[in-house]
Amino acid sequence: MAALFEHSPWVEERADARPSSGDRHADLMAVVAEASDAERLALIRAHPELAGKAAVDRTLTDASAAEQASAGLDRLSPEEFERFHALNSAYRERFGFPFIICVRLTDKAGILAAMEARLAHTREEEIATAIAEIGKITRLRLEDAA
Repeated sequence: MAALFEHSPWVEERADARPSSGDRHADLMAVVAEASDAERLALIRAHPELAGKAAVDRTLTDASAAEQASAGLDRLSPEEFERFHALNSAYRERFGFPFIICVRLTDKAGILAAMEARLAHTREEEIATAIAEIGKITRLRLEDAA
């Protein structure tokens, strides 16, 4: 089965080491909630930028590649690519981690609008939003694996 969390096997390992509540998603997100601030930031930073370098050089995980393709991020015009690149750079500069959104629940226009809107958030708001979006991504990956 593909990893549920990008380059962060510790989440599943910790969830597996404790009694199950019967709700795998809740168990996994409880591990994330109980993790240290540094661990949560590492989890966020393990995610690739949308339509970023990893998409171009094909180093995305299979799950991320499929998810980004589902939103059309593998088929950007040069202008769209430049806009994503500029917003990714502004976001990373402001917050210190990549913009995260569950791309399977939106489209290019929705992603770009969210990137612009979320640049106005505080860092704390964005950490919470990123974790919530990782939760959505994980729920969909769990459903795919079922």
